[in-house]
Amino acid sequence: MKKPSAFYLSALTFIRNVMVSLSNHHGPGQRATPQKAKGDGLFACVLKPLALYLLPFTVLTSACKFNPDTQTPGQAYLQGEWKQDSVTMQQQLVNYSLYNLKFNCDSFFVRINTFSKANAGADSCTKSGHWTEYAKGVYEQKNDTLHVRGIFCNADYSYKDPSGCLRSGVYEEYFKVTKKADSLVQLSPTSGVLPIDLKLIKRSTCIPKQL
Repeated sequence: MKKPSAFYLSALTFIRNVMVSLSNHHGPGQRATPQKAKGDGLFACVLKPLALYLLPFTVLTSACKFNPDTQTPGQAYLQGEWKQDSVTMQQQLVNYSLYNLKFNCDSFFVRINTFSKANAGADSCTKSGHWTEYAKGVYEQKNDTLHVRGIFCNADYSYKDPSGCLRSGVYEEYFKVTKKADSLVQLSPTSGVLPIDLKLIKRSTCIPKQL
């Protein structure tokens, strides 16, 4: 609904017109007849309370914000596919992850490849020492902070069964962004200490889609 308060505005306009009509009908300096006075009493008892009743709804509904019908453009410099090749001191780390990120308008899709030298024991999901997770959602940037929020999913973007391996549900991260070059961006996650150096491997242009 593009104009949620249209009904209330129409009702108030009708009431206003009735008020003006009654006022003009009396005319300046004229006395109301008993019949007119009765009409005024009906207006005071019914229409004025109705106007006061509708006014809060008009204010509230006019303040509502609805989700856009199409994607927003997002950040122009991020559009495309970015890949992390390695992390600092990778060979010495017990655990590390490599990221592959795709940005399309205000949406993202991330593939997280995690490597571990730790013994996972009986955990069949991580015992191989290498596993991959996927997430999709939307992002926004304010100043130098990139906020991504979405859900974990499968490689084909489909819904991930919560009873399966690894993480499921909400995926959310905050990154400090440092743009080192047109094709090189560094993301520093607030939840970790290792920066993510991303190299642009494919540039794209945002073409907003209907939601």
